[in-house]
Amino acid sequence: MGMMVTARRVEAAADEIRYEFGLDGKFDRILTIDPRTLGTQIDDGDVDSAAGAITAKIVKAWRSSGEFPTRMLFAS
Repeated sequence: MGMMVTARRVEAAADEIRYEFGLDGKFDRILTIDPRTLGTQIDDGDVDSAAGAITAKIVKAWRSSGEFPTRMLFAS
């Protein structure tokens, strides 16, 4: 069985972009991205496969369009 991670942007400031994300539509974790360095931080400190997958997809979208997406989905 695969994994489906969804994320939605909840805040976009000059110094950080914040997303709520989680498995199967449960937005129970927070991902913070520094738009200058693309450094990331997970609220609970657990950089697991779900956090890594959605972070990579968000950063790839930003590199393609120059904008941080409002929503993102990763399914495997």
